[in-house]
Amino acid sequence: MKQKRRITLRARLTLIYGGLFFAAGIVLLGVTHVLFAQQLDRGGDLSVHSESSSDASSGRDAPSDSLTWVADEQKRLHDAATASLITQGGIALTLVGGVAAGFGWLIAGRVLAPLHRVTDTARRIASAPAAGRGLHERIALDGRDDEVKDLADSFDLMVEQLDRSFDGQRRFVANASHELRTPLTVGRALVELAMHRTTASPDVKRLGEDLLAINDRHERLINGLLLLAGSENHVPERQSVDLADMVTHVTAQSTPEAEKAGITLYEEAGQAPTTGDALLLERIVQNLVENGIRHNSGDGGWVRVTSRTLEDGRAEVEVSNTGPEVPPYEVPTLFEPFRRLGTERLVTAKGAGLGLSIVRSVARAHGGNVTARPRPDGGLTVTVTLPHHGRFPPRG
Repeated sequence: MKQKRRITLRARLTLIYGGLFFAAGIVLLGVTHVLFAQQLDRGGDLSVHSESSSDASSGRDAPSDSLTWVADEQKRLHDAATASLITQGGIALTLVGGVAAGFGWLIAGRVLAPLHRVTDTARRIASAPAAGRGLHERIALDGRDDEVKDLADSFDLMVEQLDRSFDGQRRFVANASHELRTPLTVGRALVELAMHRTTASPDVKRLGEDLLAINDRHERLINGLLLLAGSENHVPERQSVDLADMVTHVTAQSTPEAEKAGITLYEEAGQAPTTGDALLLERIVQNLVENGIRHNSGDGGWVRVTSRTLEDGRAEVEVSNTGPEVPPYEVPTLFEPFRRLGTERLVTAKGAGLGLSIVRSVARAHGGNVTARPRPDGGLTVTVTLPHHGRFPPRG
């Protein structure tokens, strides 16, 4: 859809200034014309009256031709003066009005410069590649204390509060995840020690295997939380990578799991060069493939992994899979942490519910985006689009 061209506030203010100036000039020119015409008419009447009086005092009747000539001369002078006034006044009004509009444009630019600064700062914060990673910026507007400075100070205060909120949230997730790792490691060691004792009974070994499986799920959950918290950071160092290599590598690693579940894994690894952190980008492909395998229809199902380069040069990875029918209104919630299809929010053997959340977070940190759409026959198609090779997302 073609974007409608808009008129800037600076242009509108200039038009208002210029319009008011021209309107005032036209009114002034009209009033001057009326007063000037009155003076001319009064001067002509006095001239005719004077000539008539002189003729009367001399005892002669004023000839009609003389009066007619005087009247004609008066009308000619009146018309010439009026035309000259309107023409010269109109030219002067146009020139002065143009100069006034130019000064209005310059003054409007100076007045609106602080607002442009506010807008540019807000855009940089909004275009930050990860949530909350541009909130360190401040406008810090100097100058006289007026409404614009109040707006800038209020904006800085709001951004500062948001920055503290985001930092606190990330620190909480990271610290909680690190603190939870220690007891899980200790618990795994104790369970393995009990299982490998020579006096351990079969029941103890079976219980130990169940406990290790639960411990492994909890470790995956914590690792996912750590990755989710870390992937929201802006990626400081990037290197050239090809998503096709990652698709090939992840597909080869996931084939045994897919075969065990009775699912066929298809690979279409086309060249898709981009820039970013190789480990995080590989995690995108890995999470999508694992999600497609674990949330599938079972025997006879399939997962198709495709990488390609779009016409505009951007790299794209698309993962489609068979599976249960996904209502369109449920798709946005699948990218929220610990959310799956339906109302289930528990950590199960299928995963921790962080796969798509991590995918979206990593993609945003690289300046990309993620979309998902349900397939008509069931299942989901998830598409990740990343910037062109050599182009870096804007820094926050």
